[in-house]
Amino acid sequence: MAEVKWKSDPDAHDYPAASNYLSLILQAGEVTAVLEALHNAPLVTQKAKDILRAARLPVLPPDDIHVSEDLDKVKHGQSLSPILLLRGRFASDAPLQIADGYHRVCASYHVDPNTDIPCRIADLA
Repeated sequence: MAEVKWKSDPDAHDYPAASNYLSLILQAGEVTAVLEALHNAPLVTQKAKDILRAARLPVLPPDDIHVSEDLDKVKHGQSLSPILLLRGRFASDAPLQIADGYHRVCASYHVDPNTDIPCRIADLA
């Protein structure tokens, strides 16, 4: 399998997707604040295995339709979009939230669990 390549910025459609997900767990004003924070957050890298562990999410199988699509992109040398994260809270036992990019994280994990994934991370004030 080829090395995972990444774009330098999240795709424009990632933010509405993140908003849709976040609206299931946050109030409207909080969603707006998190999206603004994500737009302004610097790009940092985190390992695929650590993102999944902090989010307490399983690795989706390579035959999951969306994971498979991302693995095909990797195989053909296409760059994936960085992911959008909402930081968890240790004190309240709240896990990290992958606001957008869960399938990309899983695809990257299947290539190499130590893949450095570019992401933007927001904190809920």
